[in-house]
Amino acid sequence: MKFYPSFAAAAVVLALTAPAFAQADKAIRVAVIQDSTGPLKPYADQMITGFKLGLEYGTHGTDTVAGRKIEVIYKDSQTKPDVGRSVLAEAYNDDHADLAVGGTFSAVALAMLPVAQENKKILIVEPAVADSITGDKWNRYIFRTGRNSSQDAISNAIAIGTPGTVIATLAQDYAFGHDGVAAFKKALAKTGAKVVYEEYAPVMTTDFTAPYQRIFNALDKEQGRKLIWIVWAGATNPLTPLKALNPGGRGIGIATGGNILPALVAYKDFPGLEGAEYYYYDSIKNSVNDWLVKEHEQRFKAPPDFFTCGGFAAAMAVVTALNATHGNTDTETLIKTMEGMKFDTPKGQMIFRKEDHQALQDMFAFKINVDPNVKWAIPELTKVIKISDMDVPIQNKQ
Repeated sequence: MKFYPSFAAAAVVLALTAPAFAQADKAIRVAVIQDSTGPLKPYADQMITGFKLGLEYGTHGTDTVAGRKIEVIYKDSQTKPDVGRSVLAEAYNDDHADLAVGGTFSAVALAMLPVAQENKKILIVEPAVADSITGDKWNRYIFRTGRNSSQDAISNAIAIGTPGTVIATLAQDYAFGHDGVAAFKKALAKTGAKVVYEEYAPVMTTDFTAPYQRIFNALDKEQGRKLIWIVWAGATNPLTPLKALNPGGRGIGIATGGNILPALVAYKDFPGLEGAEYYYYDSIKNSVNDWLVKEHEQRFKAPPDFFTCGGFAAAMAVVTALNATHGNTDTETLIKTMEGMKFDTPKGQMIFRKEDHQALQDMFAFKINVDPNVKWAIPELTKVIKISDMDVPIQNKQ
């Protein structure tokens, strides 16, 4: 029999109500919607693996909360916003899902938000990052365990921002990229560093020569410590072509956030690269992460990755909330329970902020070290950036 360590109880514990008794003989149905087709498939696959492991950990291997079995329905949104809308509506109406978790691509997640509101059912967003999800597009049925663009940007600003530093940014030309750069610029202003040029490229760009040349031209006009800060996601890789252009020979350094292990292979070309990340399995020491790392390595012969942690965190939020309501899946009861709720995850404790339901969470500053015996670059921890270190703005207008 496997041993499952205990985890923190939810902040709010509600008495059993009549609706809970009526639900007691029914399975709790959770829809997990991810972009399992398309360029973000690796992220989706990791998230699903993490969700399964988190559900196992959180329920001590029973997949049961308060005597009710948790039944998970997996759906593919195909990296298409219209498909995301339709499969979420299908999950709520045809599959009778009590709540849902998703999506991967920010544009898909944004398309799903109104569906949750129309059906008055909770959607926990994981791992889509765009600020607008818990910002101006938010509604009260939306919670997010994933970090948002502001958390990425603020943590990176703390990690690399110093007086006299001038930065050019490269980002994808959609909500994830634009939100990320906007938040980064705002956070960076407090450090004495500044963004002097912004470059946006299509999501599936493969030839980065022209964008980088424009960045070089902009930085050539500046004085001080010069950096290119890259915010990118998906199958294409902007780092490998950058090496051939020899930015170091121009006196330009590279900075970026963390990424999945296959993407970290490209970081080996840039030892000393700095930034901040959401998760790296070997940087965090707590009982939840210890369990995840051990089980993942035993089962898959590899460590857990960036989005494995995210899926695990989403499952822990679900289980913690359901434990607190004694299995009651009434939406209003869940909302009251989850606002301000603390829950344990592999990266430490998270808390759903009451005002916008964004999960506040620690982030991790790193510096790249290259070990020839490790396939990927190692983001060595330089600082834990605590929740209290980040002034994450409340951006919704509800």
